[in-house]
Amino acid sequence: MNVGVLGSGDVGRALGAGFVKHGQDTMLGTRDPHKKEIQDWVRNTTGARAGTFDEAARFGEIVVLAVLGRIAESVIELAGPENLAGKTVIDATNPLADESPVNGVLKYTTGPNESLGERIQAKVHLAHVVKAFNSVGNALMVNPHFSQGTPTMFLCGNSDDAKARVGAIARQFGWEPYDCGSIVSARAIEPLCMLWCLPGFLRNDWQHAFKMLTN
Repeated sequence: MNVGVLGSGDVGRALGAGFVKHGQDTMLGTRDPHKKEIQDWVRNTTGARAGTFDEAARFGEIVVLAVLGRIAESVIELAGPENLAGKTVIDATNPLADESPVNGVLKYTTGPNESLGERIQAKVHLAHVVKAFNSVGNALMVNPHFSQGTPTMFLCGNSDDAKARVGAIARQFGWEPYDCGSIVSARAIEPLCMLWCLPGFLRNDWQHAFKMLTN
């Protein structure tokens, strides 16, 4: 499977390295694939390659959107919405405002009855967007270990087939997927980032994840 990762920051590199670790051909999409730090990452991540956003979008059978939420739509334009048509797009973004947290609580650019995931799905209406990997820090995204058991990866999207594909990836990456329904449920999943970050900002505790318990 070819995977295109749009975004070369910490999240993009973490997920990109995860796909490479599990045997997938992976291209990291970025504005300037020739930057030294990008080339260094490629050299240190055997099996990875780098390209432009457009090249990564065309390369991937599955495409991961892993950029700052406030630039997500402009990156989609650079990638070419037509290059994402018919593909599963994993949306790992959060609508973070460019402001400091208030008492440990992040500020978002969205309100309670909207989500960035919905806006992204509307932007690439021929793609199958699945919100996932947005509720944990990049250091724990791939095969984390918790003594209390397997953590839960909440996801949502309009396509059952796309969610099944992303669920399989989540399991491979050491998570138990939990289907929260349509892309509208991104309104509930995106604020989990606020909750996940709260212990970090308050107590410098970044080593945790969510787990859904059922009776």
